Amino acid sequence: MEEFWTAKRCYVNILLKRSTSTWHYSTTGAYCNLYNDDKYSDTYGSLYNWYAVNDSRNIAPEGWHVPTDEEWKQLEMYVGMSQSETDDTHWRGTDEGDKLKSTSGWGTNGSGTDDYAFSALSSGYRGNDGYYNNLGSCTCFWSSTENGGDNAWFRKLCYDYTEIYRNLGSDQFGFSVRCVKD
Repeated sequence: MEEFWTAKRCYVNILLKRSTSTWHYSTTGAYCNLYNDDKYSDTYGSLYNWYAVNDSRNIAPEGWHVPTDEEWKQLEMYVGMSQSETDDTHWRGTDEGDKLKSTSGWGTNGSGTDDYAFSALSSGYRGNDGYYNNLGSCTCFWSSTENGGDNAWFRKLCYDYTEIYRNLGSDQFGFSVRCVKD
């Protein structure tokens, strides 16, 4: 599994947006480091708005791509969910989220078993208002699948849930990105 899903850095010349207002009003590709502090980027990587995911310059390294919602569903079935669970929204499954979380770094008793070397870290996210949230307690990942003009599918893992959350998020949210081998 790890040869297909990776936490490789995304490379593209997109803008670093630090202030809450420039993040909130952005309609082009942007990234940021947690709390605008570069010390977090080595551990957690960067957060990207969906415009960066959808940017024609492709934020994924050569030979990789940001997974679609369907590819996320394939991963979820691989780790134990049924097809009907993957098609649902909100918290789904039983312990599939724990199987993807790293074995340390999550809130009280919230670390996972990392059964598939996915090693998801609790990097938090940046809200569409530009404020940072939930470092140490959750993480969110974009898919490349948009639904309508202002929302795209994402996944969330949290320290206090063993399942995987699926829903639509505003294109302005700042989420992590995982890449899949072409």
